[in-house]
Amino acid sequence: MRYLVWALRLIVFFAVLMFALKNTAPVVVAFYGDVSLQNVPLIVVMLSTFVMGTVFGLLLTVPASIRRRREAARLKKELDRIHHAVSPESDSRPSSDTVVPLSPL
Repeated sequence: MRYLVWALRLIVFFAVLMFALKNTAPVVVAFYGDVSLQNVPLIVVMLSTFVMGTVFGLLLTVPASIRRRREAARLKKELDRIHHAVSPESDSRPSSDTVVPLSPL
């Protein structure tokens, strides 16, 4: 499986490399008003927009991730409270440092 993943990575790398080599023509990037960049390679424009889109997409997932972490912490505290309410005399629950053997598949 590891070799398949590396083969796919290599194929994607060569595809992106060939795409980059074929798209080196200079283009004009025009912003609002009279501001523009002259003779920017097309691949630089395409890769920068891809990176910016990826960053913005990841930034959109941050609030949901923080919300899930808060909810998990709240539920863990509630579970600990219920556990101590049910059996206050002994904490029979294994600690997080305890290694539990797993059965082989």
